[in-house]
Amino acid sequence: MSVSLNDTKKTIEILHVEDNAGDVLLMKELLKTSNFPIHLSVARDGEAALDMLREGTAFAGKGKPDIVLLDLSLPRLSGLEVLAEIRKDKNLREVPVLIMSASQKDQDLQNAYQNQANFYIVKPMDMDHFSVVMTYIEKFWLSRVQ
Repeated sequence: MSVSLNDTKKTIEILHVEDNAGDVLLMKELLKTSNFPIHLSVARDGEAALDMLREGTAFAGKGKPDIVLLDLSLPRLSGLEVLAEIRKDKNLREVPVLIMSASQKDQDLQNAYQNQANFYIVKPMDMDHFSVVMTYIEKFWLSRVQ
């Protein structure tokens, strides 16, 4: 991914892997305020996420997203299983994976980083804190990471 603050015409492809409809809606609303043009694709379970990633059809012809926002607690395949599969796939392993989970368990955090997650944040429980997290993601992950 190569994005800078001056490159605001590039559409950023984000895959949000989340089964909670409320969290998906909140993410969509927050991304509307972004300084970047963003295309958000949503997968409601781990298997759907891997299908979308491997097929690449949801990402405007790019074949893969710029960032994956991944919940850990998912139906069919857990977020950790999805992360492990992403890191095993030579075509996907370099995609930044940001874990956004309600889990505060040390073991989940350790497992995420052992599987090469790029970032782990406990999901904020209110709009103000969620907005702060999204501002951080935008300022660091969308404007600085290459």
